[in-house]
Amino acid sequence: MNVSVKSIFKFLQILFLAFLLSNCESKVKKNASDSAEPVSYLALGDSYTIGTGIDQTNNYPNQLADSLSTLGFQVDTTQIIATNGWTTTDLKNGIAENKPPSDFDLVSLLIGVNNQYQWLDIELYRAEFRELLEQAVEFAGGKSENVFVISIPNYGVTPFAQSKDPETIRRKIKEYNNIAEEISNEFDILFINITPISEMAANDLSLLASDELHPSAKMYSMWIEEMLPTVTQIIEP
Repeated sequence: MNVSVKSIFKFLQILFLAFLLSNCESKVKKNASDSAEPVSYLALGDSYTIGTGIDQTNNYPNQLADSLSTLGFQVDTTQIIATNGWTTTDLKNGIAENKPPSDFDLVSLLIGVNNQYQWLDIELYRAEFRELLEQAVEFAGGKSENVFVISIPNYGVTPFAQSKDPETIRRKIKEYNNIAEEISNEFDILFINITPISEMAANDLSLLASDELHPSAKMYSMWIEEMLPTVTQIIEP
């Protein structure tokens, strides 16, 4: 009986020690994340990046920064180069005007919907998207692994587009996204497909801004859920 009691007592001691070690390890991991170098983030794009139609504090770059902060990452810079209506050519010009530095820890690129909307030559998109992706890598200090590309939403499901041949829009957006993904793969850059999320707006208008075209803060939150595993993979030490 005494041996049994001693054995149980020793077992409980081991369990308690294991618990303390596990708890300490958890705190160390959290503190390591909290004390990591601040993350600087550059978002390149158009209306989908700047957050047309909503309070821009709720656009996806700012929501992403907030979510990373919640996870313990310090985000000290979120620069956005994007304007409603921009094509790939416009974004190139915007970059030339803003002259961002080349030391960002994280760079995202989402561009192309206005090329499609204006029925520009798709080969122009192919050429300029490649140039923009090369620039994105430069802004990430030459590290392609610190860059990610976001797919173009399918605005063909929105009330705005119902008189504009939604099926053709869907098909053309898919062509643009195929090009973006193909070039991203060439650069070994992660491609995040949020297009299926955008298509949920066909049955849920709360996913759209008041203009019934651009994403609402709610849709952007869904994008962030899709992005976070990739983004945290990029910035974790």
